[in-house]
Amino acid sequence: MSTKIITRMAVLAAISILLVATIHFPIFPAAPFLEYDPADIPIFIGTFLYGPVLGFVLTLITCIIQGLTVSSQSGIIGILMHLFATGSYVLVAGFIYQRNHTKRGAIIALIAGSLTMTVSMVIWNVIFTPIFLGTPIESVLQMLIPIIIPFNLIKVSINSILTYIIYKPISKFLKVK
Repeated sequence: MSTKIITRMAVLAAISILLVATIHFPIFPAAPFLEYDPADIPIFIGTFLYGPVLGFVLTLITCIIQGLTVSSQSGIIGILMHLFATGSYVLVAGFIYQRNHTKRGAIIALIAGSLTMTVSMVIWNVIFTPIFLGTPIESVLQMLIPIIIPFNLIKVSINSILTYIIYKPISKFLKVK
């Protein structure tokens, strides 16, 4: 890994943390702990630029820094949930895009990553939300269809669409030549 790639990944991590610190809001009033933020966009861009392995490294570093600073109220559960959600997206989308480096490949990668992240978050919300909120698992199960699944689909869809729109212009500046 070159110094240029490390530096550019550090910039992407910093942008991600800045985004979550400045832009975050709940989508569903019934679940204010589920907040939209665009912090995954720089991670998705880094994944498309440098591949799924470095994308996962970027995810891990960003999750830890974010979880210890701007999102410290969610503690280790927040770090793990972010890692599992974004990490699953990054690995699936990154491997697909790495094999099919076209606009069509990007769309397929973004859709597959979005679906993977949504399924992953259903699983991890069922496991961690009762612990995090101190609520019975039945309450979480009742939130799956009306709140948790739509929230995750909305969040990841917005971030995927924005990634698709800004990836090419940004990639021209961030690619290692």
